[in-house]
Amino acid sequence: MTSRRGILKLIGGGVVLAAGSAGTFVTLNQPSRAAREAWRTAGQETEFRRRFLSYALLAPNPHNLQPWLVQLEGDDALTLYVDLDRRLPATDPFDRQIVIGCGAFLELLVLAAAQEGYAAEVQSFPEGEDMATLDARPVAHVRFTALQKKPDPLFAHVLARRSNKEAYRPEDVPEDALRSLIDEGARFGQMSGGTGNTPLAAQLRDLTWRAHQMEVLTPHTYEESVDLMRIGAAEVKANPDGIELEGPLMGLGKAIGLISRETLADPSSEGFRQGLAMYEAMAMSARGFVWIANDNQRRADQIDAGRAWVRMNLRATARGLGLHPWSQSLQEYPEMAPLYAEVHGLIGGDKRLQMLGRTGFGPNVGPTPRRGLEAHLMS
Repeated sequence: MTSRRGILKLIGGGVVLAAGSAGTFVTLNQPSRAAREAWRTAGQETEFRRRFLSYALLAPNPHNLQPWLVQLEGDDALTLYVDLDRRLPATDPFDRQIVIGCGAFLELLVLAAAQEGYAAEVQSFPEGEDMATLDARPVAHVRFTALQKKPDPLFAHVLARRSNKEAYRPEDVPEDALRSLIDEGARFGQMSGGTGNTPLAAQLRDLTWRAHQMEVLTPHTYEESVDLMRIGAAEVKANPDGIELEGPLMGLGKAIGLISRETLADPSSEGFRQGLAMYEAMAMSARGFVWIANDNQRRADQIDAGRAWVRMNLRATARGLGLHPWSQSLQEYPEMAPLYAEVHGLIGGDKRLQMLGRTGFGPNVGPTPRRGLEAHLMS
């Protein structure tokens, strides 16, 4: 959350570290390596289902809650559940985004299985569903069969996949690259669309920025995010989930009181204003947008949207593009209703938009924290 403007504010505020102590401070405030261990150990499990799961848990998911619980069954199957304590009731009141994150998890599981020649048969919500809420019933049942299934080339990009949340360079996305993302998003019967740096993109930049402002200026929705912020490497290590705020400048801001949950939740604070300015720069840097929509008649539609989204993300990685979900305008709480209607009128057609993201060429970024495989396995 520390922008270049924020750096100047910290320096201008008279914060000075001696050369020696500065080096120590920077070293001690690097992003937590331990919180990212799962990215380094993926694929090292001995049992084949655990091995596939070690890749699946790297999937993108809302607010990085990683709400997946898995029961291994017999010697060739597993069942996926949602940890009902890891939902977003303010911004995701019908659990739609959580289910999309489960779809992304399942698609990485399928890709990992195919890499070793296994077919993974996914049955969504085998014991029924409630479109208004999630409950204790399973999200999916998966059975593996050694059928010498052909590997998918996208698997090669699983460990490099990111949700790139930085500002993008002023460089247009090539038409063929944009088309490759749209084609990937059309898997599983989805309606997929996109635009390069066109007048439509300008409309979407403005709309998505207004939607972001709506979320952070609505107290009950922004409080949900603030509660999930992990400020500094120590907090991230202790809780490798949520919204990580790490790095030397973040550590310095925390040390001098500029950055805390209290200041970040206070619209009058300097930390809040700097964070808002950083996100505005991110929104305005978008060089294109992509989206996924469907009928949203069943929970399986949300699962399929998540599967298509992670494939789109992997294709972006393969093409050297950043992709950042920017879907606040798709959320279903009352305050967002006008922007929800606006974005659907603009690009929704007669479908329900499930995902909307900005794309462009961004800097290299590291992986987000993960809780590790044992945190997701049920006894």
